[in-house]
Amino acid sequence: MPHGSGQGAGRPGLMAVAERAAVSPMTVTRVLRDDPRVLPGTRERVLAAVAELAYLSAPEPPAAAGEDGPAGSAAADRGTGLVGVVVTDVTDPFASRLASGVDAAVRRHGLRLLIGDSRRDGERERGLVADLAGRVDGIVVMPAGPRQEHLSAVAGRGVPVVCAGGPPAGFEADHVVIDDYGGAKEATERLLALGHRRIGFLGPRPDVWSGAERLRGHRTALRSAGLPLSEELVRREGAGAAERAATQLLALPEPPSALFCCGERYTIGAFRAVRAVGARTVLAGFDDFELADTLGLPLTVQICDSGELGRQAGRLLLDRMGGASGRRQPPRRMVVPTRAVRYGEGDGHRPPAPAPAGADGAVEDGAGGRNGTGAAGKGQRRDAAPGRTR
Repeated sequence: MPHGSGQGAGRPGLMAVAERAAVSPMTVTRVLRDDPRVLPGTRERVLAAVAELAYLSAPEPPAAAGEDGPAGSAAADRGTGLVGVVVTDVTDPFASRLASGVDAAVRRHGLRLLIGDSRRDGERERGLVADLAGRVDGIVVMPAGPRQEHLSAVAGRGVPVVCAGGPPAGFEADHVVIDDYGGAKEATERLLALGHRRIGFLGPRPDVWSGAERLRGHRTALRSAGLPLSEELVRREGAGAAERAATQLLALPEPPSALFCCGERYTIGAFRAVRAVGARTVLAGFDDFELADTLGLPLTVQICDSGELGRQAGRLLLDRMGGASGRRQPPRRMVVPTRAVRYGEGDGHRPPAPAPAGADGAVEDGAGGRNGTGAAGKGQRRDAAPGRTR
């Protein structure tokens, strides 16, 4: 309809002003009520549209029965002052830092967060987004399922949506991602330069976009070095199974000399497995974490600032909510780079030297058997237990 309710015949309505200014009707109402949360550029554009169209706003209707004061439909016109954030796992430090970054961006404009946890379940994400859509002014989503068509319906209702940590599938929207591919490629190239040739990969299931990108970067580095892509060295499971998956890799007849870990919980799981077996396996991880420098193992991590990921997602959302970049602008993609930090010095990052001829590198325990599960063969030496002869 060209004219909104409450307008006389021939007068342009709220929708007409919103369309001319490329903002939502909610934003027009905020400007007319001098809401301090509106960005200056947005305010100027709306006021210019109001003057150009000679728009006269209707008086605010009284509160309906049962509503608290000026709340109700009038509050919906003014906006809720809330932003929704749906993360894949609130217990994951990466996700919690991302949510904190969104909060830092929107809090400056007087907005508060409502956080939902999809638990990496696409259907749960769908329900959370549907629930939040009627309660918030915009939503940031960490995609959980393989498809995000349900976000299209929400955006069609005038609620801006930004994806963080992965692009939406089946729906075009602003999104911010980590340079997962480039970071994994760089980390693997570093291991190859140190002399590692059998490198294990620990990451999430195939439908997790960031994990798929990191595996792609890892394989690109191996392929460029002329090395085969060995499926036996790849484990794609949840982070809770990282220790078990790493133990399986270390138990191979020819175990990897290094492990590339897709996230901090994968790195911690791998660390536990390496310590339990007693192997001299080098670790390369994605995401830094507290006490990483105290593990006592050679470790290099690609730091990806998920807080910055959240801040950029929050800024994109503010742009869409206020129309600062124009609602007709095509979806934008932003990439947050990674950088490497190395813990442990010297030759500890290099693979162990080959065992002497006739030896397999394992240390016999006091009962005549091998110390551990046999994973230290092919040149990997175990640390003997305290009091035992090396």
